[in-house]
Amino acid sequence: MKTVLIKCGGSVLDELTSSFFSSLKDLEKQGYRLLFVHGGGPDINKMLDLYNIEHEFVNGLRKTTAEAMEIVEMVLSGKTNRKLAAMLNANGFKAFGLNGSDAKVLQAEFIDEEKLGFVGDIKKVNIEAISMLLNDNYTPVITPIASGENGMRLNVNADYAAVAIAKALNADHFLFVTDVDGIMIDGQVVQQIDTDEIDKYIIDKQITGGMIPKVKSAIGAIESGLQSVRIVSGKNPFFEGDQWNGTVIKAGEKVYK
Repeated sequence: MKTVLIKCGGSVLDELTSSFFSSLKDLEKQGYRLLFVHGGGPDINKMLDLYNIEHEFVNGLRKTTAEAMEIVEMVLSGKTNRKLAAMLNANGFKAFGLNGSDAKVLQAEFIDEEKLGFVGDIKKVNIEAISMLLNDNYTPVITPIASGENGMRLNVNADYAAVAIAKALNADHFLFVTDVDGIMIDGQVVQQIDTDEIDKYIIDKQITGGMIPKVKSAIGAIESGLQSVRIVSGKNPFFEGDQWNGTVIKAGEKVYK
């Protein structure tokens, strides 16, 4: 079974267009099974503000108190997941929303309870439920909420959750959906680049602004063991017929070493 794992950040969900869903349909026609992992940062921040709960990031991870964890899970599973699943269903897919803690799909341990609170590091991915859905032609839509000890739920960085699932499934493609067509160098989308080149382009200030965290997430995914990551647009077609658009990122010599 050919699979494509698609990671959507919470900030891009409201920008997905019909072209994006047409590309998903083209992938299905080529025999790919699709699954999604999503974040929900903007919606979480709004709800934390509404409840006057402080939000803080430590080394890129959201510090999650017990109080904040209730909000994080409520937003991810109750709003963001529903939003993406509804959009997929409206475009002809059989989307199935799934909390990462359901059926212990994602199993995690505290990273540092004192510093980060209820933030987890994934130790195991149970692909049985995911495979069952894929085999029945459903499109799983998974939150980065993991199961901890004694039924406790832990908040996991969505990028890390997506990478862990992609590795467990041995996914054929891993897509980061963004609001741009790919990595732009000298005004042109680069079709392929390696992690060493990315470092040089950041130093040379050819990769700047909001693209830096995107490529850093992609590099992290590759350093975690994925062969490649593709940055694609949620606004324009990223797959047409059998042709890919966007930028594929592969490991450079530093990673291979």
